Order: sequence, then structure tokens, then C-alpha cells
Amino acid sequence: MSTLNLIQRDITAYDGTPVRLVYDHEADMLEIFFGTNEPATGIELTDHILLRLNLQTKRAVSLLLLDFAILTERTEYGPRSYPLTTLPELPDEVRAVVLQVVTSMPVQQFLKVSHFQASPTESVPLTYVEAQPAVPVA
Repeated sequence: MSTLNLIQRDITAYDGTPVRLVYDHEADMLEIFFGTNEPATGIELTDHILLRLNLQTKRAVSLLLLDFAILTERTEYGPRSYPLTTLPELPDEVRAVVLQVVTSMPVQQFLKVSHFQASPTESVPLTYVEAQPAVPVA
């Protein structure tokens, strides 16, 4: 039987929201909890990023970052960016809530959103994980 190798740290987001960071060293997985736990819907933003949010209150509950070391790895050009591949597949009203949540505090402190202009008519939404000095990585 193995023991969990979890590191936990409580911080306050820039907007005053209490945040709990829980890092699983074995799985290289960071979950960021915002405020108090409440019923939530999971939205897969990428293969490695899952947003849990309450669709009624339009509030982020947590952000799960799989392969955290890879997500936060810097390249010679800056942070690694990932397309938000699931956004076009979401119903319009859910997509609007997701975009509002990920581009607002406290999520915006940890996850940045931008876009790549593939052509004059096609824009590809991108995200990257903002490395935080307070993120508990051992």
C-alpha cells in the first residue's frame, strides 16, 4: 500500500478569494480550489486542463492541471500554449460562462487565455498556465 505524496498550501488570490493548492507529486497533478466547495460541472478545456464550475452562480470551483510540470515548462519563446479545443463543441450559453470564468479572477491568476489568428476569419483560442511562486511543487 503506497502513501499519498500530497503537498497543500493555502493562499489568497489577488482578488481576495481563498485558494487551496493541492499538488500530487506522484501524479504531477495540481488542483486549485477556489473558495468553498459546491456542486460543479467539469469542463475539459484541453487534454490536461479541467475546469470545475457552478453554472448557476458562474463561479469557478476548481482547476485541475494534469502533467503540471509540462504545462508550466517554458520554451525559448515563452510559456507553452495549448488550444482550447473543446470550446467550439460547447453549447453557446455554456461557452459564454466558461469564457467569462477563465478570463476573470481568480482563475485568470493561474490560467491565461489568448488567441492565434490562423486566418482573417479564423481565431483559435489558446491557454497557458501561469507559473506561480506560491505553487507547491517539491
